[in-house]
Order: sequence, then C-alpha cells, then structure tokens
Amino acid sequence: MALIRNTPADDSTCGWFHLSPPRVARPPHIGTRTARWAVVGAGFTGLAAARQLALNFPDDEIVLIEAQEVGYGASGRNAGFAIDLPHDIGAEDYIGDIATAKISMELNLAGQSMLRALVEQHGINCQWRDCGKYQAAVEDRGIAVLDAYRRGLDKLGQAYQMIEAKDLPNHIGTGFYRKALFTPGTALVQPAALVKGLADTLPANVTLYENTPITEVEYGDKTVLTHKHGRIVADKLVLTNNAFAMSFGFLKSRMLPIFTYASLTRPLTEEEQARLGGDPFWGVIPADPFGTTLRRTVDNRLLVRNSFSFNADGRSNPKYLQRFVKRHKESFDRRFPLHREVNFEYTWGGSLSLSRNHMAHFGELAKNVYGALCCNGLGVTRGTVTGTLLAEWLAGKSNHLVDFLLTSPGPSRNPPEPLLSAGVNMNLLWGQSRAGQES
Repeated sequence: MALIRNTPADDSTCGWFHLSPPRVARPPHIGTRTARWAVVGAGFTGLAAARQLALNFPDDEIVLIEAQEVGYGASGRNAGFAIDLPHDIGAEDYIGDIATAKISMELNLAGQSMLRALVEQHGINCQWRDCGKYQAAVEDRGIAVLDAYRRGLDKLGQAYQMIEAKDLPNHIGTGFYRKALFTPGTALVQPAALVKGLADTLPANVTLYENTPITEVEYGDKTVLTHKHGRIVADKLVLTNNAFAMSFGFLKSRMLPIFTYASLTRPLTEEEQARLGGDPFWGVIPADPFGTTLRRTVDNRLLVRNSFSFNADGRSNPKYLQRFVKRHKESFDRRFPLHREVNFEYTWGGSLSLSRNHMAHFGELAKNVYGALCCNGLGVTRGTVTGTLLAEWLAGKSNHLVDFLLTSPGPSRNPPEPLLSAGVNMNLLWGQSRAGQES
C-alpha cells in the first residue's frame, strides 16, 4: 500500500488554459467501480494510452483518472512545440549517438503524425501549424551549438536553413540574435486546446474522471485506487503521471520535477503587428538549454519562457511566479525594444519530468502495473507515441520501436537529500547565469 502524499497542484494563471476553447469538465468519480484498465494521468501520454487501449480492447472498459482538469496540468503548460527531430539536451549537438538519434526521430515523427491525424479527424481547434522552428543564438557558446547541431543534421540527412542576423528580422521580427538554424518539420500548437480536444474525442469505452486525485493505492492481484469520494478497482494499472509516479511507489529518486515559467502578452494591435514585422506565427528555442524560448501565436500574442526551479513535490510555488515575471519582461524588452509598452496578461509555471541520464521508463513496473514515464521535455510528441506504443505492447503487439523502448536502461538514481536539492538548485542557478544574453 502507498499513501499518496504529493498530488498535482498547479497555479491558476496559465494563459494557454484560459485562452483555449472552453469545455465542461467530466465529473469526478464518486462511489466504487471496477474496470479492466485504469490509467492515471490524462496528459498527452495518458490520453494516448487510454485511446489505444480502447481500440485494442473494444470490449473492455478503460478508466482514465485525472487529478485536476484536463489541460490544466503539465501537458497544457508547455511552449507548444511538437518537435520532430532528436532533441537530446544532454548532447553537445542535440543529436548524440546517430543510431539512437535515428530511432528517436522515428518516435518523434510517429507521435507528431498521430496527433496531426487526430486533429484533422476530429477538427480539434488547437492552432496547429506545420511551420517549423528556429533555434537561435546570440552568445559565442550558442553559435558553437548551432554549428554542432548543423553538423549533426548533416549526418542525419535532415533539411535545415542557417539564417544570419541581417535576415532574421524578416522572419521573427527581432534583430536580437546573431544567427538561427531553421528546421521545417516542427509543428506549433496551443497545447491546452490540443489536450482538451483529445480528451473530448476519446472512444466510447473510455470513462474520464477529472478532479479525482488519488490519495492511496493498494497493489495485488487487483489494484485499488482510493480517493476522497470512493475507490476504483482495476485489473491492470497504467501510470502516465510522470514524476508523480514516485508517490505511487515507483522509480523513487529517479525523476526530477523541474518547473519552467512562461508569460504571454495581450494581443498586439494592428499597428504593433506592422511594427514587429516578420512571419505571422513562429517559434524560437534557444541554443542554450537555459535560454529563452519565444513564440508568436496565431492570435498575435508573444510568449516568453525561461527560468527554472526544482520543486521536489511536483507542486507549484507562487513565489517563483512573482520572481520570474520580472525576468520575463527584461528578456522581452531586450528582444523587442520597440514594444516595451506591451505587457503580459498571463504568467505561469509548468513541470517537466527529467532524469539525470535523459532516459525514460517504458514497460512493466510491477505485477499488473505498467508505465510510460519521464519524457525529458518532449511530452507532446514523445508522450503521445510512448502512450500509444505501451497500449500496443499490452495488447501483445510489438515492433522495433517498442523493442527499443523496452531495452532503455531507464532513469538513473538521484543522490539522496539534501544533496539532491542542493545540487539541482546549484546547477539551475549556474546554467541560467552561464546562459548570459541567451536568457
């Protein structure tokens, strides 16, 4: 038996959530029920797993349990990049081992393709745009990363365009950067709108319960999930709740709930849009992992995302919002000095589930308990494909992608506390300081 001491508790100020199409949340679970399958966590991974389980087992009832409201948690709080290429932030060139990179790219492309097909099939209004992404740099270190990334893309045979400083304003409306590498395969989305749309188009044999945080779990021949208003008894449990799986007794001290923070402006006026110039929508990721991510959205807002905190319990802490919104404005003003009058409407935090060795878990956790956990910052595409493939594997189906995931060494163990918090916080401070103007 495990008592669940840490349950999701995100801040209420996520712009993506509030600006996405409204929906009526599914009622929380009350009473007692049984099911063949229970999936905990209705983000990208859990939604994909529940959907594919329903398709593979059409006569089974699948219960999908979400602690908060769909779109309110981590999957609705990221920057909205559905990345196709390898994105190994632990490698000097973002590529790493070429053989592994090719499989990673295949996984990312599969996840992206799955999402695109569902968006088209169900008409999900999530501002999906296949417009690529820019990786931009201003510091010498960042320029070196772009050059290394370019060499890695050459090895993979992937298309890209290197854009110099003088041409960048015509693309992204700012002359702040010295160079950018454009790759055409990334899709940009409104993440909360996408997650909501996926939840509202689940197969009929999936029952979604929202606002149902699990407080206790008992393992055995069947799994008993207890919450404030009842319990759910399942033959098989699938965990897709990332770092919160540690509270369920699995992968303890192997995942790091790192929060990153974003701010979103009000819509630009027509005059401000004309003054900004560039393309009508785009996304920029930093050459330095500790730098600033930018978006210009379809509804003409500008997003700034930077700054990190280690929240060991996986829950939001309001002190960081107050601290980092000032940093966001400084970063914004450096990049858009002609738009200093444009203020932010929303500032929020959102968690990433990272591991020290950048590895994920896929497969069995215990008897009748399975998981697809720890996407290491690629939740949109990697979460979708691993959730889907886990359901395929549970149905007895396999392929080379499933085999690759099953043979992963999984997340490495973290040092004990208080060394862990001290080390992670020191690394975050050092990384953000070293980023220089990239921040």
